[in-house]
Amino acid sequence: MRLLHIDSAITGEQSVSRQLTARIVRDWLAHHPGTQVEYLDLAQDAPAHFTLDAMAPRTGQTDGLSDAQQRENAVSERLVRQFLAADVVVIGAPLYNFTVPTQLKAWIDRIALPGRTFRYTAGGPEGLAGGKTVFIASSRGGVYSTTEAGRMLEHQESLLQTVMGFFGVTDLRIVRAEGTGMGPEARAQALADAARASAALTRSAASNQDRLAQMA
Repeated sequence: MRLLHIDSAITGEQSVSRQLTARIVRDWLAHHPGTQVEYLDLAQDAPAHFTLDAMAPRTGQTDGLSDAQQRENAVSERLVRQFLAADVVVIGAPLYNFTVPTQLKAWIDRIALPGRTFRYTAGGPEGLAGGKTVFIASSRGGVYSTTEAGRMLEHQESLLQTVMGFFGVTDLRIVRAEGTGMGPEARAQALADAARASAALTRSAASNQDRLAQMA
């Protein structure tokens, strides 16, 4: 089994989402200690923002690519292969200005490849990356999940749920710590709640993976 551990927060050791992803991976390994873990730090190794050069191979163009197009295609190919090879993906997603960090969005743009993570059919788009378990480690300085107004403001969890659903992922689990910027007590409570959620969700997901393996 292979697990892809992704961080995107720019705040290093101060990052709550990095604490959450580390906790989720640790909890997962408690159930599946033989899992191979690959780590991707998008704050340190971010793909360039999506450009026309990166777009060319998505249109089916394979001949006559410029040097720049070949370089950008190689980046996208490396990232999509890494994503598709993983059975479990843990994505650290802090809320920046109501959405995900630009580094994480750039990663999404690179793995959203027709014929690889999705395809268009006569009946509409079809995801090609199903069968994975995806954890979203969501961190927020404020509280957004408890009111309709708050939920309308966030385009972080909702974006990732939409994208992963489009890719065919049906087993998506969110470990959330919010209100972390509302004082020490609120931060401690948010982290404690997230720790309990991580333990429960990884246990459930690991059991689900075990059942699927037995049925295969």
